[in-house]
Amino acid sequence: MMIVGVIAVCAVLAVLAFVVPRLSRHPQNGAQRTLGLGSRAGSKAPGPLGRLLSKPFRSSSRAVGRSGSAGRRARGRLPF
Repeated sequence: MMIVGVIAVCAVLAVLAFVVPRLSRHPQNGAQRTLGLGSRAGSKAPGPLGRLLSKPFRSSSRAVGRSGSAGRRARGRLPF
């Protein structure tokens, strides 16, 4: 279920970044901040379990950042 949610957030952010690049930064930062909270909470578990629990949140945060920047980059390549 979380995977579907992250994919939906990435898709919405990519479209938002393509349509209104300057206004897409705030939602992207909010999504990354929320995922960072999950990563920090998961990393409090002891030993390798902490790394295992925080990894999905770290990779999801990275995916959100990449989709936002990809939308802005695609918008910047338009000829008009």
